[in-house]
Amino acid sequence: MSDNKEVIIKAVNVSKSFDLGKGIKLKANNSINLDIYKGETLGIVGESGCGKSTFIRMILQMESPTEGRILFKGKDLSELKGEKKRQSRKHIQMVFQDPDGSFNPKMTIKKIICESLLNYGEINSSQVDEKAEELLKMVELPAEFKDRYPFQFSGGQRQRVGIARSLAIDPEVLVLDEATSALDVSVQKSIVDLLLRLQKEKNITIIFVCHDIALIRSMSHRIIIMYLGNVVEIVPSCRLGQEFAHPYTRALIDSIFSLDMDFSKKIESIESEIPSPLHVPSGCPFRNRCDQCMRICEEEKPDYYEVEEGHMIACHKFKNK
Repeated sequence: MSDNKEVIIKAVNVSKSFDLGKGIKLKANNSINLDIYKGETLGIVGESGCGKSTFIRMILQMESPTEGRILFKGKDLSELKGEKKRQSRKHIQMVFQDPDGSFNPKMTIKKIICESLLNYGEINSSQVDEKAEELLKMVELPAEFKDRYPFQFSGGQRQRVGIARSLAIDPEVLVLDEATSALDVSVQKSIVDLLLRLQKEKNITIIFVCHDIALIRSMSHRIIIMYLGNVVEIVPSCRLGQEFAHPYTRALIDSIFSLDMDFSKKIESIESEIPSPLHVPSGCPFRNRCDQCMRICEEEKPDYYEVEEGHMIACHKFKNK
């Protein structure tokens, strides 16, 4: 995106390691550098275990970086303590993959979606009913739902309640971790349409973590591709799948099934299984699964190369492009 966009979150050389004991460390994120802009939707995609969830947990202040810094509007989140840290959490909220697991089944919907407002003193108990009705209307649910319990809702309705709860406190950033993966396709589309409408109305930043690269492409402004804790490509979604693409990104794109695909064409798969994050290959982390691997890939980890404006690829293949 252009330089005049406001950077709301900035990751600077962010790494995260977990000590597994006996001198063994698991590096979940490795030297991530990323600017996230106000009002954009940033998609994060990659296989299970690539470090997506660890990275967003650091953004949400549920984990602290082992190295590097995460800045929110210029302030280092890891330096915040006590009440300042609690207040800062208002600005970045999350919609979970499984709303059932994040809802108290004994609480009514109005208490669930107004809980954060009460905790931060934004409303008092006499205002709960009115505010709950307002929030339910925002996510296109009837006002009378406020007195029901989570078990009385469908999956799509529960996810709308989850969105209402996350937006109640007026955050500037909304994180969605596989928030549509458990829904039927038709319901999934309605949730995505709702999120896009709310984003325009509120000018919020959305970080959308998902395995579905087709869905990510349809709703994101930019996409980052992660592999074994590394960001291997940052690309505007409109350019995803064009001439320039990391070999791993290309493999993900080729794995997409659609009604318009050429069924006479052989489906290519990535050779071998993803390595253990405890044994990341030297040089390029993708080299042992890449059919374009060169000697330099075995010896040196690639830098980022800008192949087009705003399009960065960590691959030796693009060094002189």
